[in-house]
Amino acid sequence: MEWLLEPLSASFVQRAVIGGVLVAVFCAVVGIWVVVRGMAFLGDAMAHGLLPGIAIASLLGGNLIVGAAVSAAATAAGVSVITRNRRVSQDTAIGLLFVVMLSLGVILVSSAGTFAVDLTGTLFGDVLAVAIDDILVLSIVGAVVLATAAVHHRAFTAAAFNQQKAASLGLHPRRTHFVLLCLITLAVAASFQVVGTLLVFGLLIAPPAAALVWAKSIRTAMVLGSVLGAGSVVVGLWISWYASTAAGATIALVAALSYFVSALAHGLLNQARTAPSLETELQPSASN
Repeated sequence: MEWLLEPLSASFVQRAVIGGVLVAVFCAVVGIWVVVRGMAFLGDAMAHGLLPGIAIASLLGGNLIVGAAVSAAATAAGVSVITRNRRVSQDTAIGLLFVVMLSLGVILVSSAGTFAVDLTGTLFGDVLAVAIDDILVLSIVGAVVLATAAVHHRAFTAAAFNQQKAASLGLHPRRTHFVLLCLITLAVAASFQVVGTLLVFGLLIAPPAAALVWAKSIRTAMVLGSVLGAGSVVVGLWISWYASTAAGATIALVAALSYFVSALAHGLLNQARTAPSLETELQPSASN
């Protein structure tokens, strides 16, 4: 049993667990809507789109989270502007902004002469370097995300499944979409220092997708997704401790695998439920 709890003896691992669990919870809450509304590609683009803002904030000596948030918001706004041209589809606009923002970020970082260190840390994060101040920021972000999601739950639900009905109920689907984009921006901007811009996407998409395999309601999916995300953080850190692997990447891999395990288990359970009924149908009747 000692080997199971040994990693928690280190204070930096304790902080990593707390910070990672906070990120997992609010990413799961936001990620449910990203998955349900089919916005995964946009979420990925916004996660990559953080890089220019982070680079500029670093060069100017500003707050990295603020720079990341502005950059992610600019990505979302750019997609909205481009898609006003009906000849350009949303996925094309997202792809264009994806390439532009990521390339611009790499150019800015490389021109600063700190390419190797800064870019690696930004892309892959350093969950083991989470400090008390980071935990405080993540706690505030988590409270804001959870409160906003609770207040707009009805509007999010209506807009996700029937925007015309949402409009008829006076729920303002366009404003609801804007609020959701703000939540995605806040989630990815606050998370990049923990798991990096490339890996935050794992916690934003995988645990919610795994939860939706089982859950029959949005609220249940949020709770289950939060549990799966938190579990991915703990298991990922535990594996990283003993296997000496990159902590952030290991967490993201465990989170992604949670979906495949969940889908496989659900499929096997369905097969087990249907097998007896099929066997009964195939049995010859007593009269024969």
